[in-house]
Amino acid sequence: MLHYQPRPEGMTEPRLGLVVGKKLLKHAVDRNRLKRIVREQFRLRRASLPGVDLVVRLAVKPKPLDGKQIADDIVALFDKLQRPRPKREN
Repeated sequence: MLHYQPRPEGMTEPRLGLVVGKKLLKHAVDRNRLKRIVREQFRLRRASLPGVDLVVRLAVKPKPLDGKQIADDIVALFDKLQRPRPKREN
Protein backbone atom coordinates (compact mmCIF):
# COMPACT_ATOMS: atom_id res chain seq x y z
CA MET A 1 0.00 0.00 0.00
CA LEU A 2 1.36 3.42 -0.94
CA HIS A 3 0.37 6.55 0.95
CA TYR A 4 1.52 9.94 -0.29
CA GLN A 5 1.26 13.59 0.65
CA PRO A 6 2.49 16.60 -1.34
CA ARG A 7 5.49 18.38 0.14
CA PRO A 8 5.43 22.08 1.05
CA GLU A 9 6.30 24.74 -1.55
CA GLY A 10 9.95 24.81 -2.52
CA MET A 11 10.60 21.18 -1.61
CA THR A 12 10.69 19.16 -4.80
CA GLU A 13 12.58 16.04 -3.71
CA PRO A 14 10.47 12.97 -2.93
CA ARG A 15 11.04 11.24 0.41
CA LEU A 16 10.41 7.63 1.34
CA GLY A 17 9.18 6.03 4.55
CA LEU A 18 8.69 2.29 5.14
CA VAL A 19 6.39 0.44 7.52
CA VAL A 20 6.92 -3.31 7.71
CA GLY A 21 5.58 -4.83 10.91
CA LYS A 22 6.47 -8.06 12.66
CA LYS A 23 2.86 -9.15 12.42
CA LEU A 24 3.12 -9.73 8.66
CA LEU A 25 6.79 -10.72 8.32
CA LYS A 26 8.04 -12.51 11.43
CA HIS A 27 11.72 -12.76 10.54
CA ALA A 28 13.94 -9.66 10.56
CA VAL A 29 15.77 -11.02 7.51
CA ASP A 30 12.53 -10.94 5.50
CA ARG A 31 11.58 -7.45 6.70
CA ASN A 32 15.03 -6.10 5.87
CA ARG A 33 15.02 -7.75 2.44
CA LEU A 34 11.67 -6.18 1.62
CA LYS A 35 12.93 -2.76 2.73
CA ARG A 36 16.10 -3.11 0.64
CA ILE A 37 14.06 -3.95 -2.45
CA VAL A 38 11.71 -0.98 -1.96
CA ARG A 39 14.58 1.45 -1.29
CA GLU A 40 16.40 0.31 -4.43
CA GLN A 41 13.32 0.78 -6.62
CA PHE A 42 12.80 4.23 -5.05
CA ARG A 43 16.44 5.14 -5.72
CA LEU A 44 16.16 4.11 -9.37
CA ARG A 45 12.96 6.13 -9.95
CA ARG A 46 13.57 9.06 -7.62
CA ALA A 47 14.26 11.56 -10.44
CA SER A 48 10.96 10.83 -12.15
CA LEU A 49 8.79 10.98 -9.00
CA PRO A 50 6.92 14.15 -8.02
CA GLY A 51 7.84 16.07 -4.86
CA VAL A 52 5.81 14.05 -2.35
CA ASP A 53 6.33 12.23 0.91
CA LEU A 54 5.77 8.52 0.28
CA VAL A 55 5.03 5.87 2.87
CA VAL A 56 5.09 2.26 1.71
CA ARG A 57 3.16 0.04 4.09
CA LEU A 58 2.86 -3.71 3.87
CA ALA A 59 -0.88 -4.42 3.95
CA VAL A 60 -0.95 -8.18 3.40
CA LYS A 61 1.61 -10.90 3.95
CA PRO A 62 3.34 -11.83 0.68
CA LYS A 63 3.03 -15.59 0.24
CA PRO A 64 6.40 -16.25 -1.38
CA LEU A 65 8.88 -13.49 -0.60
CA ASP A 66 9.86 -13.14 -4.26
CA GLY A 67 12.10 -10.12 -4.85
CA LYS A 68 11.16 -9.76 -8.51
CA GLN A 69 7.42 -9.76 -7.74
CA ILE A 70 7.84 -7.24 -4.93
CA ALA A 71 9.92 -4.97 -7.16
CA ASP A 72 7.29 -5.19 -9.92
CA ASP A 73 4.53 -4.30 -7.43
CA ILE A 74 6.44 -1.28 -6.14
CA VAL A 75 7.20 -0.09 -9.67
CA ALA A 76 3.49 -0.38 -10.52
CA LEU A 77 2.61 1.74 -7.47
CA PHE A 78 5.20 4.38 -8.40
CA ASP A 79 3.92 4.44 -12.00
CA LYS A 80 0.37 4.86 -10.74
CA LEU A 81 1.51 7.83 -8.68
CA GLN A 82 3.00 9.52 -11.75
CA ARG A 83 -0.17 9.29 -13.85
CA PRO A 84 -2.32 12.41 -13.82
CA ARG A 85 -5.52 11.95 -11.85
CA PRO A 86 -8.78 12.70 -13.63
CA LYS A 87 -10.61 15.67 -12.16
CA ARG A 88 -13.94 14.92 -10.50
CA GLU A 89 -16.97 16.81 -11.55
CA ASN A 90 -19.52 17.70 -8.88
